Amino acid sequence: MRWALVKVCLAVTAMVVVAFAVPLGLVVKELARDRAFADAERQASTIGPALAITTERARLQRAVASTQAGGDGRMAVHVPDEPGERGSGYDLGKSRAPKGELATARRLGRASVSGAPGGYALLQPTALSGGQVAVVEVYVPRGVVTSGVTTSWLVLAGVGLALIVGAVAIADRLGTRLVRPAGRLAEAAHDLGRGELGVRVPEDGPAELRAAAAAFNSMADQVVQLLAGERELAADLSHRLRTPLTVLRLNAASLGEGPAADHTRAAVAQLEGEVDQIIRTARQQKTHTPSGCDASEVIRERMEFWSALAEDEDRTVRLAGVDRTVRVPVARPELGAALDALLGNVFRHTPEGTALAVDVHNGEDSVIILVSDAGPGIADPDAALRRGHGDGGPGSTGLGLDIVRRVAESTGGDLRIGRSVLGGTEVRVWLSLNGAGSADPGQRRRGRKKRTRGRGRAKEPAEH
Repeated sequence: MRWALVKVCLAVTAMVVVAFAVPLGLVVKELARDRAFADAERQASTIGPALAITTERARLQRAVASTQAGGDGRMAVHVPDEPGERGSGYDLGKSRAPKGELATARRLGRASVSGAPGGYALLQPTALSGGQVAVVEVYVPRGVVTSGVTTSWLVLAGVGLALIVGAVAIADRLGTRLVRPAGRLAEAAHDLGRGELGVRVPEDGPAELRAAAAAFNSMADQVVQLLAGERELAADLSHRLRTPLTVLRLNAASLGEGPAADHTRAAVAQLEGEVDQIIRTARQQKTHTPSGCDASEVIRERMEFWSALAEDEDRTVRLAGVDRTVRVPVARPELGAALDALLGNVFRHTPEGTALAVDVHNGEDSVIILVSDAGPGIADPDAALRRGHGDGGPGSTGLGLDIVRRVAESTGGDLRIGRSVLGGTEVRVWLSLNGAGSADPGQRRRGRKKRTRGRGRAKEPAEH
C-alpha cells in the first residue's frame, strides 16, 4: 500500500510538472527570442532619421557607429541607386543576409527576419526622400537569441524535481501512517495465532482500519471467552469421570493378585492421572509452548506398559534408537498419549501374534518415530488420515490419529502412513526441532513436502 501510494503520487506529480514546465520552457524561449529581435529592431530604427535626412556615406557611417550593433560590427545599411544615376548605391558595413532576402524586403517594404551564418539578420526597410527604399540590416547571433534560456530551463527542472521529491516524501509519510496500523493488525493476528490471547490492537488510523481493529479486538475477546468456556467444560467433564473411576479402582482392588490384576490397577491409576492432568490443563491460563521431553524415555516407559499385553497376545516387540537421549519439543503427556494411540491401533486392528516395532531416528533438525507392524496393513492410507482429521468412519472416531497428527504438527512436522518391511502398516511421525510450530500452516506444509522429497527418505534406515 505504501509503495503503491508513492507510485501514484510520483506519476501524478510528474505529469503535472511536465504539463506546466514544458509549455513554460517554450514560453521562456520565445520571450528571449522576441527580446533579442525587439532590441535589434530598436537599433535599426535609430538609423531611420539619418537616412531621411541624407544618404551621404560618411555621415551614415558615423550614425551607424553611434549604435551598439554598429559599434559591434553587426549593422549594415544598403542604400539603393539615385534616380537616373546608375551605380550610385552602396552597402555600408558587413552584410550577412542573402541578396534575395534583401530584394524581397525592399520590394515588400516591411521588416523581416532571415537566416544568416551563426544567427539571424533583421531587415528593416526605410523610405528615402526620393521615393527609394534603403534596408537597414542588424545581425543577431544565435547566442543572443537563446541568452538566459538554458538557465531558465535548469531552474524550471530544479523546481520540478523539488516538487516531485517533496510530493513523494509527503506520500511516503502518508503511506506510513496508513500502513503502520495495518502492520500492527497483522502482527497482532500472528500473535493471537501463536496463542497470545491478551494481544489487542490500538484503534487508530483511517476509519476503515479503526473498524478493522475494533473487529479484531472483539474477535479476540470472543476467542478468550470461548476458550475459557471450553476449559470449564473440559474440567467439568473430567470431574464427572471421577465417580466411575472410583468404582473401577474399587473393583480392581478386589481382583486379588496376578499379572492381569496388576495390569488393570496400573491402567486405572494411569487413567486417574490423565484425568487429573486434563483438569490441571483446563484450569491453566497459560498457553506457552512446552519445554519438551526425552522421546526415548517416554517410548521405553510406554512400551513397558504395553509389554504385558504384548506378552499375553504372544507378540514380538522390537525397539531401536531408544538407547540414547532424544529431546523433542513435545510435552511428555502429549507424546505418551500419541504413542498410546498408535500402539493401541496395532493391538486393536491386528491379529494376536503380530509382530510390531518402534524405531527412533534422530537427525539434525528433526526426529522420526516409526511404529510398524506385520499385520494386514491399511488398504486406504488417505482415508485413514482423513479420519485422523476428524472424518471418522463406521467403527472409528478418528481421534487416535488426530491426537498423533496434532502432536506432530505442533512442532512443524507431519504424520504419514505407508507400508512397512514387516509387511503391515508403518506410521511415521515427523517431529521438527527447528521450532516451526509457530509458523503458519502454509509454511509447515511446504516444509513437509521438501523434507518428504529430500532428507526424510535418506535418513530412514535400510533395514526398515
